[in-house]
Amino acid sequence: MSSRALVTGAGRGIGAGIARELAAHGWHVTVTGRTGDQVEEVAREIDGEAVVGDVSKREDVERMIAAAEPIGLLVANAGIAMWEESWQTELEAWWHVFEVNVLGAYLTCRLALPGMIERGGGRIVITGSGAAHLPGSTSGAYAASKAAVGRFGEVLARQVAPEGIKVFVISPGLVNTQMTGDRFPEDAPWTPPELAPRLVRELASGRFDALSGRYLHAEHDPPDALEERIPRILADDLNAIRLRRE
Repeated sequence: MSSRALVTGAGRGIGAGIARELAAHGWHVTVTGRTGDQVEEVAREIDGEAVVGDVSKREDVERMIAAAEPIGLLVANAGIAMWEESWQTELEAWWHVFEVNVLGAYLTCRLALPGMIERGGGRIVITGSGAAHLPGSTSGAYAASKAAVGRFGEVLARQVAPEGIKVFVISPGLVNTQMTGDRFPEDAPWTPPELAPRLVRELASGRFDALSGRYLHAEHDPPDALEERIPRILADDLNAIRLRRE
């Protein structure tokens, strides 16, 4: 498999951490995002490729894919959040969360897949969130969008399995980034920022290919413990969004 990776939303925060982690372990990384100076700075730091663009625009994603090919690993990480009273929010602002988080993930997967299929394999990691399934979320748009990409990733994994492609959805946990801003107290249960990049690197290695289609948490699914749990996860249909009825 190609050792070239495309990481969207990698100009800062979790995406930048993922790009750095992959580059440190031998991957050539194409760094993308909407803020040019941030994207270019990360790309220079890791000797990667910089592409400035918006994942919700097909023409921009086409440029990203072209610069990154042949892609062995796609990390569909780009995302935005808002905290809103849904009935008081402007329609365009509410829907824009879906355009970036859902359409953006779909577009990057959709346009990267033909090359992966032609080469006989690849891996895709989509950044989800605990907001997709945990109670108490304060963002209707963000939580709903992350639930959507969670289900999309699971269905996509089944669809592309015959092509030798593995798909995972991860939650980075509650990481103190520009996106979280001042929404949470200083003593919130913050997830160490290095855990999500490490999980992505492990998924890229093929170690957890048996869990394609599953939802994995950077803090709650540490790699060694996760490996031990693989048989139980598969047997009991764990690490997936489900409606449980008694």
